Amino acid sequence: MVSTLEKTKRSAIAEKLADMRAIQNLLIANEEQFLNQCDDREISDRLQDMLEDDRKNLEIIETVITQFGVQSKPKDKVQKLIQQTESMMKGSELNMYEKIVQHELLKHGQVISGLVVHKAAQVSEPDVMQALSPLNTINFDNRAHQEQLKGILEILGTRELTGKEPEQGIWGRVQDSIAAATGALGSAFTRTADELDVLQIIRTDHTKAKTLIGEIRGQQDPDKLKELFSQLYADLSVHAEAEEEVVYPKARDIYGETQQLYDEQAELKKLLEKGKSMNPTSPEFKPLIMKIKQEVDQHTSEEETGLFFRMRQHMSSDELKQLGREFKESKKQLETKMSS
Repeated sequence: MVSTLEKTKRSAIAEKLADMRAIQNLLIANEEQFLNQCDDREISDRLQDMLEDDRKNLEIIETVITQFGVQSKPKDKVQKLIQQTESMMKGSELNMYEKIVQHELLKHGQVISGLVVHKAAQVSEPDVMQALSPLNTINFDNRAHQEQLKGILEILGTRELTGKEPEQGIWGRVQDSIAAATGALGSAFTRTADELDVLQIIRTDHTKAKTLIGEIRGQQDPDKLKELFSQLYADLSVHAEAEEEVVYPKARDIYGETQQLYDEQAELKKLLEKGKSMNPTSPEFKPLIMKIKQEVDQHTSEEETGLFFRMRQHMSSDELKQLGREFKESKKQLETKMSS
């Protein structure tokens, strides 16, 4: 049974959220500085993607704080940490490798903070759980960012020690981690499929799509590009059709922007069809992937910060789980049809 959250505990959560907002601003400032100092195209692309995610995630933290309804200031020790880190990042005492080591530690702390707040939400009142639920998006992104930062550190560290490139590039390193994570997610999904609600399943789809887009952007081999895009095309096509068949009709009466979601997916489908007919070696292919990324980012943000919140407000846990079963069944039928 969810317990009543005392005022002092609400204040503690508010302070943790304020800490997260302050650290998020620091992460953004660091990444902007790294981009100004980095002359490696591959690393710059990854940092640019990270920066875009972090700017979006700052908006999500702001929204969560507003929905939570308790404003606070970060702890004194957090403010002191930020001042020390800003001085360290602007100085010349540390090289790029050492600065990114410190940045990865900040990311790790942000992951832990997000997970702790998420756990606090699970044992809190329903309004708290609803207000804090969008933080899951940030938790997923930050975990992915950690893997990317580790890949960047492997490259910078190997260059520093040997003057040579490592055997695996950033995306080789990250893809290994993604494969392991996907296996773990798959196992957990199989064991607990009936316990997952529709919003959890949709969020998993979003994460996979973003991962595939990242892999495509970092890939140069034409055959691999074709393979990865085919998977992205299939995943997003099935996901969109299942949402339009099962989820959006249920949401029309509780979410006023449902038509916008249909329109966004219609635009995404056009881009996917264009990509399907395009040669991966075409100079227009990677710019098209960027357009797809932008559409996916906008659409998933709208769903995860708007639609999800309204559905959790107006639908019970059992209803969301039942909708999850219907969504999975729709996807299964669509996947079978697509493969036949």
